Amino acid sequence: MTEGVTAVSRSVYDLHMTIFIICVVIGILVFGVMFYSIFMHRKSRGAKPHPFHESTIVEILWTTIPLLILVGMAIPATKTLIDIYDTDEAEIDIKITGYQWKWQYEYLGEGVSFFSNLKTTPEQIYNVRSKDPNYLLEVDEPLVLPAGKKIRFLVTAADVIHSWWVPSFAVKRDAIPGFINEAWTNVDRPGIYRGQCAELCGKDHGFMPIVVDVRSPDDYEDWLSEKKTLAARERELTSKNWTMAELMERGKNTYERVCAACHQVNGEGMPPLFPALKGSKMTVEKDQVKAHIDIVLNGKKGTAMQFLSKERELARAASFPYI
Repeated sequence: MTEGVTAVSRSVYDLHMTIFIICVVIGILVFGVMFYSIFMHRKSRGAKPHPFHESTIVEILWTTIPLLILVGMAIPATKTLIDIYDTDEAEIDIKITGYQWKWQYEYLGEGVSFFSNLKTTPEQIYNVRSKDPNYLLEVDEPLVLPAGKKIRFLVTAADVIHSWWVPSFAVKRDAIPGFINEAWTNVDRPGIYRGQCAELCGKDHGFMPIVVDVRSPDDYEDWLSEKKTLAARERELTSKNWTMAELMERGKNTYERVCAACHQVNGEGMPPLFPALKGSKMTVEKDQVKAHIDIVLNGKKGTAMQFLSKERELARAASFPYI
């Protein structure tokens, strides 16, 4: 276990080492007495068993001593747990929503929201291209936080149970549909910190990484200002009349990032689990258009088909040939 980069993570580390040392000392004493007794009172030395019944003093000792040890362990453990769940006086609130298989981050009160998807390409996953050092641990848009400020996370999910876990922060919270779980962090120093979904959330569970980019307060404010500008621009784009060439380019990028993991880049899928889109009735017959759009917009219950909730994402994906 490493110490991490937050006060809570260091408290967890110290608690772990304290309990570990106590366990080691107890183990040495117990096994020491046991091995000494076995060695010194073996039959070859002429030892004779001594008949005796219960001893009140011994009963009191082996009840009182463990009780005192447990109380001594409970005091730092309780303090650490209280700190872990103390989300009061947070300076920034961020809502984290788990999807199959990506994260959505919403900066409450700032008008900034975006999805964070696996950046590793399908070609790398299927060994067509060489893998980079952060294979399966890189995303297209990381969560950006300011150093030295208390951040509160509101963690939930839109489909199945996920778990948002960043070991360096000592933060691990289940993301459960219909529930909000709280967590917080205050990172001491800027840097890139990685985590993963720690819940078995489906076939692409291993393709759901977390990347947190912690920046200085000034750099964070610059980033947030830029994101606000982009968000305003995105809202304008929803009313724009797109050319087919623009839609095709955006649709290709969205398809390769979101859909290709199951349906493949060439649209041929992986039957029977993931049907082919290329040449299917759903994509070539006119009477299937409404049903197809409904699936793209709302997903399909009982399957891994995720919905594309934002209009711009829908417009991009719907323009790609296989969609």
